[in-house]
Amino acid sequence: MIARRIAAEQGAKILLVTANVGSLFEDTEHLQSVWLKEFFETVKAHKPQFLALHCQECGGKSLEGGMSEVQRFVKELMAGQELKDYSRGRVYIDESYESPERFTALGSFYFIHDSMNSVFEFDFEDEMYQKVTGREIRTIKQHKSPMVQKEKFPADFFPQCQWSRKGFIRTRWGLSSCDFDLVNVHLFHDAHNVVAWKESPSYYAGIRQKAMDFVLQRITDERYKTLPFFLFGDFNFRLDARPLFEHLCSTGTLEAVTNSSNDVDKLIFRESNNDRKVILEVERKSFNYADPNVFQENNGTLLLQFDKELSVFKDRLDEMDITFPPTYPYSEVLSHPKQYDTTRCPAWCDRILMSISAKDLVAKPEDEGDQGNEDNSIVYDNIGPNVCMGDHKPVFLSFRLPPGKGNPYACTCRCCVVQ
Repeated sequence: MIARRIAAEQGAKILLVTANVGSLFEDTEHLQSVWLKEFFETVKAHKPQFLALHCQECGGKSLEGGMSEVQRFVKELMAGQELKDYSRGRVYIDESYESPERFTALGSFYFIHDSMNSVFEFDFEDEMYQKVTGREIRTIKQHKSPMVQKEKFPADFFPQCQWSRKGFIRTRWGLSSCDFDLVNVHLFHDAHNVVAWKESPSYYAGIRQKAMDFVLQRITDERYKTLPFFLFGDFNFRLDARPLFEHLCSTGTLEAVTNSSNDVDKLIFRESNNDRKVILEVERKSFNYADPNVFQENNGTLLLQFDKELSVFKDRLDEMDITFPPTYPYSEVLSHPKQYDTTRCPAWCDRILMSISAKDLVAKPEDEGDQGNEDNSIVYDNIGPNVCMGDHKPVFLSFRLPPGKGNPYACTCRCCVVQ
């Protein structure tokens, strides 16, 4: 009872996590156990009262065959000792793999600590809140599910890959006298490294911008009340290749290799002297830079100047400062946890974004006069920096909601509640 009263006075402690877990289903024997251990250590360290985990690429490359492995992963996750005091939870897994035009391979996990008072979840069909009790796993096998809003991006967004499993899932929550949306999203990737270099911003950045506009329009339209929202997932944001390559190869010259159709499909940057040593070589799915440590030095943050895709949405979206290295593409070799794979240019693909109004819900310690209390600090970081977590490092945001009193997004009434 005392813990519940303190939680109410301070505001709930929140932990948001995003993870592209596709690699885990390619090596279930080794990677999953390491991944789960690091995830649970993060939960243990930050002690959230409300935990949200957004996963992308659930099941890996396989469709139906991967679903049995997804069920095993969910079972092991929920059985974790670190979650024993989270007796309320909701898990949403998209299992519509038999309909490629609808399948997103997204999975959203939510757990509520026993110290929390009543927590409510929104029913999008009945437009009423439901009190969350017990743990439930709810599969999404059709286009709609009452407790989530799921949409896959239109096929014409990325014609070269019409059945790409990209889309979003939204849930809506009420806790600590706040209502907000949590959106799990997976945007389109760069299909060809050389094509990404040809324009600035790249062709693929334009596709992602279109998809992001689609998400923002859907979650702020007039069907439901517009609320603060946290948007976290694999955005596939990439560094602006053309100016980046010029920066990385400032002392070099470019040799563009064309194919039989006279299209450039390979880039070779060589030193102007020094026996014309190769600095950078780029092909469709190959990125080999002579000094890959540049992406790790100072956590790679000197290269954030080329991370430009979010700037298009600066009036609608915000993010805490990035201080961790690019989250993709890491080697999937267990003995090389800090080494990037040579398929793509490293980038901050995995992010936790928020609406301008949602940033008001991230209570700053100085606002509460409690700068010395680490329990109230805001932490935006990656998970498992020193171990292999697959090709993506998960990213988390830990913070505390402001107390309900005086909060402009506090609920004034929940008359439409199903107990």
